[in-house]
Amino acid sequence: TPFIEQQGLWEMISNPLNEDSRGASPPAASGNGGVSGGATRNGGPFSAMGPTPDEILYTPWVTQMPTFRCPSDPGVGLPSLGRTNYAANLGDSAERAHQGDWNNSAPIGYGNISAGLANEIQGAGRGFFTVHKSRRFRDVLDGLSNTIAAGEIATDLGDKDARTAALNRGWSFVRNYPPNDCDNLVDPARPQFWDASQNTVSGVDGRGFRWAEHLPNFSGFFTAQPPNSPICNEQNAGNSGWYSASSRHQGGVHVLMGDGAVKFLTDSIEAGNQSQLGINAYRSAGSKSPYGVWGALGTRSAKEIIEDVF
Repeated sequence: TPFIEQQGLWEMISNPLNEDSRGASPPAASGNGGVSGGATRNGGPFSAMGPTPDEILYTPWVTQMPTFRCPSDPGVGLPSLGRTNYAANLGDSAERAHQGDWNNSAPIGYGNISAGLANEIQGAGRGFFTVHKSRRFRDVLDGLSNTIAAGEIATDLGDKDARTAALNRGWSFVRNYPPNDCDNLVDPARPQFWDASQNTVSGVDGRGFRWAEHLPNFSGFFTAQPPNSPICNEQNAGNSGWYSASSRHQGGVHVLMGDGAVKFLTDSIEAGNQSQLGINAYRSAGSKSPYGVWGALGTRSAKEIIEDVF
């Protein structure tokens, strides 16, 4: 935020916040024994760096930043918090992208690393960014001009758009089903939308609904499905799933390459075998992406040869 003309917001986040979003002082009984600096759900007080990104009473998380919005996207207001139309490229494999090598059991964090999960994310974390990992330009062995750093996502409008409201496909969905598994669940008469019989994620969990949230549903995408493909997840928006890039532009999405170039890639970009299980990539670090040019542009060090002009 300090680098996108939001220094004031950064100051608010990096210091304790002892007022609620209306500017009123918090009640004495804060829900944490009245200890100043503890994050609660009644308006504060909030410690420096804030509470979890779903806290609606924490002012920074509900602040709408113009830099994070695409003018073509009409989404605004509740049930979202501060929206974002720009997401990180997490590569072509969705396995473990929601947690990386961190255990789910408390205490969650750097002191609670799972050896098994670390091995899995070593193979699956093939993108420009990897959850809970520090990445540098030197990690991008495929070349900055050949690797996508970030791209567009459309935010949800509450209309069962297949690109912005994910379907729950159950645990281990990513391991057991290919990226195109959800394609036949859309409305045949309106293929951009889910069939009325399908249940999507909660209304507060739409695509791009929290700019501060690292989970793929809110601020990430994979270069497996072509842009503007249907999205599905494992159980809920807190887990991983097959999430595509998307936009309100006609026929494609803008992506930011590692060298700073912005390119428009069409929905028809060559995307390989969409029936290929992502688990193959997850098991084989450095293997060629099964998802064609689109998949190759998403991997940082798989050494694919990209011959197409894009």
